[in-house]
Amino acid sequence: MNAERDLSPLTPNIVRALNDKMYEKRKVAALEIEKLVREFVAQNNAAQIKHVIQILSQEFALSQHPHSRKGGLIGLAACSIALGKDSGQYLRELIEPVLTCFNDADSRLRYYACEALYNIVKVARGAVLPHFNVLFDGLSKLAADPDPNVKSGSELLDRLLKDIVTESSKFDLIGFVPLLRERIYSNNQYARQFIISWILVLENVPDINLLEYLPEILDGLFQILGDNSKEIRKMCEVSLGEFLKEIKKMPDSVKFAEMANILVIHCQSSDDLIQLTAMSWMREFLQLAGRVMLPYSSGILTAVLPCLSYDDRKKSIKEVANVCNLCLMKLVTPEDDESDDTSQIPSQEEPPSYQDATDRAMRLGHMTNTCRPLCTVRLTLRYFVAPSSPAAAVTLNLDGIVQVLDRYLHEPCTGMMTRICVLKWLYHLYIKTPRKMFRHTDLLFPILLKTLSDESDEVILKDLEVLAEIASSPAGQSDATNEEPAAGQTKLQVPSPARGALPGTCGARGVESSPSTPTMNSYFHRFMVNLLKRFSSERKLLEMRGAFIIRQLCLLLNAENIFHSMADILLREEDLKFASTMVQNLNSILLTSSELFQLRSQLKDLQTPESCELFCCLYRSWCHSPVATVSLCFLTQNYRHAYHLIQKFGDLEVTVDFLTEVDKLVQLIECPIFTYLRLQLLDVKSHPYLIRALYGLLMLLPQSSAFQLLSHRLQCVPNPQLMRSGHRNDEPLSSPKSDCERIDYAELLQHFERVQKKHLEVRHQRAGDIVERRLGQ
Repeated sequence: MNAERDLSPLTPNIVRALNDKMYEKRKVAALEIEKLVREFVAQNNAAQIKHVIQILSQEFALSQHPHSRKGGLIGLAACSIALGKDSGQYLRELIEPVLTCFNDADSRLRYYACEALYNIVKVARGAVLPHFNVLFDGLSKLAADPDPNVKSGSELLDRLLKDIVTESSKFDLIGFVPLLRERIYSNNQYARQFIISWILVLENVPDINLLEYLPEILDGLFQILGDNSKEIRKMCEVSLGEFLKEIKKMPDSVKFAEMANILVIHCQSSDDLIQLTAMSWMREFLQLAGRVMLPYSSGILTAVLPCLSYDDRKKSIKEVANVCNLCLMKLVTPEDDESDDTSQIPSQEEPPSYQDATDRAMRLGHMTNTCRPLCTVRLTLRYFVAPSSPAAAVTLNLDGIVQVLDRYLHEPCTGMMTRICVLKWLYHLYIKTPRKMFRHTDLLFPILLKTLSDESDEVILKDLEVLAEIASSPAGQSDATNEEPAAGQTKLQVPSPARGALPGTCGARGVESSPSTPTMNSYFHRFMVNLLKRFSSERKLLEMRGAFIIRQLCLLLNAENIFHSMADILLREEDLKFASTMVQNLNSILLTSSELFQLRSQLKDLQTPESCELFCCLYRSWCHSPVATVSLCFLTQNYRHAYHLIQKFGDLEVTVDFLTEVDKLVQLIECPIFTYLRLQLLDVKSHPYLIRALYGLLMLLPQSSAFQLLSHRLQCVPNPQLMRSGHRNDEPLSSPKSDCERIDYAELLQHFERVQKKHLEVRHQRAGDIVERRLGQ
């Protein structure tokens, strides 16, 4: 710049001094400028004042020469000091050139810019607030300046500005929030610290309600919470804690719904502090906002469920997640089952789904790379509105929830506690919203059956509770039994009566007339069919957990229904070996399990037509195992028929398995269940066929421990000669029970012979196939 150029009202001496490289000379020039401007102020000469500021700005502060820029900065500061309280009228002209120098490559010049702006702001005080955003923007950049002197100068200016904002009641928060939202995503450590310090200041200003704009900055705060600096993390943690305190004090003014997705995202963070903090916020939101959070259930479950399987290293997160889960579960009520979701949703713009929110966060770079994606479930969500508004009612959309629960059951890596909680959720939903849940039953049914193979007994128990609720819920009754089954599904019908069955005795019943089934529905029979299929395909499951599963089902459902249904299904089973194995298992459960005490009592006396019918139904399937059939006759005190069955054993193929079953039956006779049978041995006269049947078993056994056991028992029978009956046709002395007269034992015996003939044919066919294969080799 030409020093001789006319820059009046600045004198040539002032101009030369401002361009000088010596700070002292520039300072002298600044004092002269201050004196000059004061004169203009006294004269009220605004034009000259603006002219001086313009010269200092254009010719000096924005000059290409560094010394000139330094002179311009100190000159502008001098102008502001001279203007005093009137500086507010010229702040834009004073501030803009100084802020431009914040970007200068020379660190000393950036420092002088800080110094100049400090003097300008100190004089103007509250008058700078309309220009706060540009000041904040400039300071946020200097906060990360590598030069310590510049950073120190910016900190002094920052403190001054904070004091002004704290003292003022005219701070434009609405205009500031967009800038804060933008700057809060800075990755620079010092810039983050600068942002957090300002948020802490604004939180403590009584006249500023930053809580209203919390949805704008909450995501950024959680990002900063993951900073590597412990100091910044602590500051951010304090800030979030203050916000949470305010939320608890004024829940009615909080926009819960607008922050729900943000919390869902950060509840899945890999950073423990972020996850714990977000989960703690979610807990408070669920407790304070209640059903307002219900539309976000699928996202919340996506975040919460995995945490329930955390080990002790993340115990705090696990405990908070458990509270969140329980709170969310309580929000689901029977009211949610009253109407369709779509019928109550007001006609308004649909808010973003969880996937939309996640995609948006990823596009803006607001999510860390380690943050897991949310479930890809689109839900109809609505933002929070005041509780007094008629549109405030929220509805439960089960589609997203069910898909999340189904996904966690399918994932092999899902933890045990998570699987248990998923099953608790399904049970809860079937209890609270059965009508809507039955629309999803076809989707859930296969995975629920598969879960029966889980390694955890507790998981299996919860799974059985869900399946039992599905099978017994009245809501499933409306699923028309006349509908054609889908491809690959078994039609829901009980097999027809076997050939020769007596009318009104042991014929199989339709779904509507299953024994004692006013609470059973179409899914009950499907459940039994598929359970037996699973036992057939997974023999290890039957061996290891079969008895456990059936016993628990007998507690959850009607034991008579279960045995009646399984007997009907096994009657049509094509795999005779499986049918035999299954019958042996069912027979063992029937005779030994405490859960079946009532059913055994019902069968023991056969005092009602229903008990006689059940006996006939069981008998036809029990024929797949000759020894099981005899034990059923012993249980029902059909000793004469048992004796006739044992006589038929001579025509059967006696195998090692057969003898093993006889051995087990002998052991059972010595158990408490058959105490009444052993006591009946004292009355030889009334029970001659019981003794004959036991002797028949003894004759079948080889000289083994079981033989010795039964032999010793029969030796205890008093006066064996009384076994001979003096009655015509060897009829028992006691009259048969009136209800048992309806049972056609001859037909049952014929059925037994037919079944055993089938088994023999299958065994011979298998043996022939083995021989052919060996010959072929």
